[in-house]
Amino acid sequence: MSEVIEVVEEVVAEPDDQVDGLTQEGETAADYLEELLDIADLDGDIDTYVEAGRPQVSILGAGEKLVGANGEVLEALQDLSRLAVLTKLGRHSRLMLDIAGYREKRRQEIKEIVAAAIAEVRSSGEPVALAAMNPFERKIAHDTVAAEGMYSESEGEADKRHVVIRVAKPE
Repeated sequence: MSEVIEVVEEVVAEPDDQVDGLTQEGETAADYLEELLDIADLDGDIDTYVEAGRPQVSILGAGEKLVGANGEVLEALQDLSRLAVLTKLGRHSRLMLDIAGYREKRRQEIKEIVAAAIAEVRSSGEPVALAAMNPFERKIAHDTVAAEGMYSESEGEADKRHVVIRVAKPE
């Protein structure tokens, strides 16, 4: 009986270890971004937390400069932050960076675009292809479509990759 209890304790302890590791990734990225903001002489408050099994880093007050056109600077800073984590901790990170609430605003925009496309697919029965999206945006689109009981898939290559929404999976 004591063996079973020990196994249960190990299983229970593992998520805490995982959260600690994710917290460490977020803090490492935050340290890197803080140095970058200092170098660029930009102000911003940095917050870190873990959500949905991913470290999250949020910069508030830094302005739209760090977001860039269509979030391109934001994506580049996220990639650099992930590299900083890899360099310091020796492991790849799936951390998400948000600046000035851009990702949340974009999440809502994507949901509205997808809702309109779903309505079109339902009325016409024909597939609808959305504009090209980055992986973050495609995930939101796929999750939104799935929640409506419909089918979606990504098509295209590189920066032309986009989501196609269908009534059902093609056979």
